[in-house]
Amino acid sequence: MKRIAVISVHGCPVIQAGLKDAGGMNIYVLETARALSSRGIQVDIFTRHHDPLDPMVVHLTPGARAIHLPAGPPSTGKSGAYDLLPEFTRQVSGYTAAWGLEYDLVVSHYWLSGLVGIELSEQWGVPHSTSFHTLAAVKQQALPGEQEHPARHESEVKVARSADQVVVWTEHECQILRDRYGACPKQISIVPPGVNSERFTPDSQSEARAQLGLNGEKVLLYVGRLERLKGIDTLFKAVAQLEHTDGLRLYVAGGSRGAPGMRRLLCLARDLGIRHRVKFLGSIPQDRLNLYYNAADICVLPSYYESFGFAALEAASCGKPVVASRVGGLTTIVNDGVTGFLVNWRCPGPFAERLDLLLNNDELRHRMGREARLHAETLTWEATADRLIHAYSLLLAGSTDAVHPPDAALQPAT
Repeated sequence: MKRIAVISVHGCPVIQAGLKDAGGMNIYVLETARALSSRGIQVDIFTRHHDPLDPMVVHLTPGARAIHLPAGPPSTGKSGAYDLLPEFTRQVSGYTAAWGLEYDLVVSHYWLSGLVGIELSEQWGVPHSTSFHTLAAVKQQALPGEQEHPARHESEVKVARSADQVVVWTEHECQILRDRYGACPKQISIVPPGVNSERFTPDSQSEARAQLGLNGEKVLLYVGRLERLKGIDTLFKAVAQLEHTDGLRLYVAGGSRGAPGMRRLLCLARDLGIRHRVKFLGSIPQDRLNLYYNAADICVLPSYYESFGFAALEAASCGKPVVASRVGGLTTIVNDGVTGFLVNWRCPGPFAERLDLLLNNDELRHRMGREARLHAETLTWEATADRLIHAYSLLLAGSTDAVHPPDAALQPAT
């Protein structure tokens, strides 16, 4: 296996995570490309041209590059990308033909890219490995009324059943694809993502706070997009219910200033009487997030659904306990009662109870943070790359063996 074509229609690896339509998938595409290329595999990531100022080719590392191809106006978001898929597919085919590029494998991310992956796999006569990252059926079950593209569910079923391999992150996702999407169990491989444990590492909390101008406050941190599925409303209501709030601050990292999601949350914070405790940071570059994690006391992810939860793993890698919903991939990151707390009910009361407990017990908070770091050290991008190479090699060899993580630490917490 020498060269891989990665299809990520809307998830460009050079877009900063936390902005609209950019999150964990962008991080995953970037970090796996870097890790695979470090093992001698050429990785070309094909994505839509999303910014007129971006060059066509961006070299990420020696052996890995992002290739921006025109397909519709650059300003078109994820919701409008479906209608542009035929043009995007033609652009990829034309580019690879013009440069004489050949690939051993097509890897796609998200259902939009999966549809492109099906077409390119047939054109090039190579296998197709796909990952969904999120699934429409699970999102709609978690948050009824969540609007999805009308073609999404049917397309996800098509991709799940036609791909030569489906790479998932958790046993939970494996079961859903098997039971609700009809994916063949032998074609599903479980390969958990990782974290850059050298970038996200425990550091002096006092120095981090000094840089941010904090003076003795207790700090809660949320990192992620500002959309309803992330459950930020629950977090705000939980903060409003906390018993001891003197000197408490909630930092919200993600979103764009002036965007509808941020304006809505500003109004909610005012209505709840906690506006003076909430600071909206906007999207923070990955190379500065470590500062905020280290300044915080607790990271909170009250999501209705998370396929994995990169912010939880980054916080854990920085030695911080995490209070999160007991959903999806968060159950593989947070060991309930050991590295943080998992909350079964997506309502503010139980979150407030767990936050109060941690905020008022320094010894428990610090112990959980140490355990969180130890767990995060078992989930690295290097380990992810090794498992991906193993899974891809089995696929190329025609093996019907699925890949499952060998480490007990990767199994859902009980």
